[in-house]
Amino acid sequence: MIVAAAVAIIALSSAFLFVYGVNLLYLSWQAMRLAPAAPPAGPPPEGTVLVQLPIYNERYVAGRVIDAVARLDWPRDRLEVQVLDDSDDDTPEIVASKIERWRRAGLAITHVRRSSRAGYKAGALAHGLSLSSAPMVAIFDADFVPAPDFLRRMLPALADPEVGFVQARWGHLNEDYSLLTYLQALMVDFHFLVEQAVRPRLGMLTNFAGSAGVWRRAAIDGAGGWRAWT
Repeated sequence: MIVAAAVAIIALSSAFLFVYGVNLLYLSWQAMRLAPAAPPAGPPPEGTVLVQLPIYNERYVAGRVIDAVARLDWPRDRLEVQVLDDSDDDTPEIVASKIERWRRAGLAITHVRRSSRAGYKAGALAHGLSLSSAPMVAIFDADFVPAPDFLRRMLPALADPEVGFVQARWGHLNEDYSLLTYLQALMVDFHFLVEQAVRPRLGMLTNFAGSAGVWRRAAIDGAGGWRAWT
């Protein structure tokens, strides 16, 4: 009985891996046939951009991402930053110090603390949206370091009112650190260079990667807002 169950599990796993591998080969073949995408045309949409930084116990990188976002090349009168800090270690003190520095420099940045972690990251994002009316929302996890021109390169893609969000390709700060980080970088690169490139061009569903993207606020609201059940 045990042997039969083990064989069945191996057979099902092998079948799944075979289908998965064929899918990867198909996507790779389609990626090689794609013509270069035309850069987005038209001016970026009007209105304020809200940058949300969901953070939980990120003492080593919280200050870095705040500094990077504070240096975004975007008009200060059309930029809001929310540090959605659900931490229960010493991260809030680090965040508070950074926020005070950038407030003095003229940045509209707030330290958002909740009484509980209800909904985790999704709950933090939803709570932050309830505190702002900005029509465009950029999201970065704590371990990201957006370049100063990030918004200027991304927002023109939202000039088309039919576009709900635009996803940036992820880079790597430690790709050459070890064999493990090199292999991880290869997997992430495949996702962005192949899957994220091919699926939308073929009319297939694609996903928001959770970070380094800009959303049209109306698209989030139209989908029912951020939900934690997933």
